[in-house]
Amino acid sequence: MTDIVIDEGYRPTEDEPFMNERQREYFRRKLIRWKHDILKEAQETLATLQSENENHPDLADRASSETDRAIELRARDRQRKLIAKIDAALARIEDGSYGYCEETGDPISLKRLEARPIATLSLEAQERHERNERVYRDD
Repeated sequence: MTDIVIDEGYRPTEDEPFMNERQREYFRRKLIRWKHDILKEAQETLATLQSENENHPDLADRASSETDRAIELRARDRQRKLIAKIDAALARIEDGSYGYCEETGDPISLKRLEARPIATLSLEAQERHERNERVYRDD
């Protein structure tokens, strides 16, 4: 798929066939860039945490530093889970199921995919899913 030429300013439109080769390549590149950015941030965080071996004499400074570290690690854990979703989306591009709702089989809107390239449900199916979660969750 990498032989496909896409102009820098290309954006998928409703005027072209849904999930044609150009659109798939566009989203594949978008997902790979996103994954690369996340991995780069994770490396920077790791380097910062390794170099930040400070011994704070003040308890408040130490507590603040530990809180910052815990927040950063929690954010990185969320991003680790996001990478798994990006990898799953890349696999769907390869098998041809990318861009189609897992629940209904209908196309997911290009606007939704542009905003959330890892989306697996159409907007309607996602809203239905969220309504059901609210109804059945334990309060």
